[in-house]
Amino acid sequence: MRIGIIGPIGSGKSTLAMLLSRYYDIPLIEEPVEKNEYLPLFYEDKETFALLSQNAFYSSLFLQMWKSRHEPDCVFDSTLFSNLVFTELLRLEGIMSAYEVALTYAIADEHLKRLPDVDVHVVLVAEEDRLFENVRKRGRDIEQDQHDYLKFHYANYYDVLDRIYKNYQVPKDKILYLRMDDVYVEEEFHRVRQVIEDFYAQVPESMRAHIEQYDK
Repeated sequence: MRIGIIGPIGSGKSTLAMLLSRYYDIPLIEEPVEKNEYLPLFYEDKETFALLSQNAFYSSLFLQMWKSRHEPDCVFDSTLFSNLVFTELLRLEGIMSAYEVALTYAIADEHLKRLPDVDVHVVLVAEEDRLFENVRKRGRDIEQDQHDYLKFHYANYYDVLDRIYKNYQVPKDKILYLRMDDVYVEEEFHRVRQVIEDFYAQVPESMRAHIEQYDK
C-alpha cells in the first residue's frame, strides 16, 4: 500500500507518516523540509524567494518520490499536490505572479506523469486553533512570527486542495479526509490506522498504483 499524507502546516503529516512506517515496517519517504536552505530565506522575504523555494521543495520531493517509484509499499509525508497547494496559495496571496505559477504547474504536469500515484491520499483535517497550537509546540523559530501567513494558509488550504484534486482528476474514492487527535496515544493510532486500512480495502483494484511500468 502506497500512502500519501497531505495537510496544512502543523497538521501532523510527518508524525503520522513516521508512525505508519514503523508499524507496517515499510519505507518512509520524507520531504526534506527543515534541511532545505531556502526555507528560512522564504520566511524572511517571500516575494523574492517564493518561486525559488517552491522549485527547491518541488525538486527535492520529486527526487525522493522518483527513487521510491518501484516500492509497492511506502508512506510519503508529503506529495507533489501539497507543493501545488502552496503555489496556488502564494498566487492568491499575491506573492507569486501568474507567470511563476504557470511555470510551476508546467513542471508539475511533466513530472506527475513520471510517478506512480499513491493508493490513498490521506488529507489531515484540523481546526485553525489546533494547527496554530501544533506549530507553537514544535517550536520552529522561523514559524513563530508568521501569524498572518499561516492564517491565510489555514483559511484557504482545503478549498485550494479540492480544486487541485479536481483539476488533476484524482478519484474521490482515493481521497480520505481524516481528523485525528494525538496519535502517540495507542488507542488513537489504532483508530487512525484502522480507518486508513478500511478505506484502502474499498479502493478499486483498478485505481491502485501499478508500479510495474515505472520499475525501470
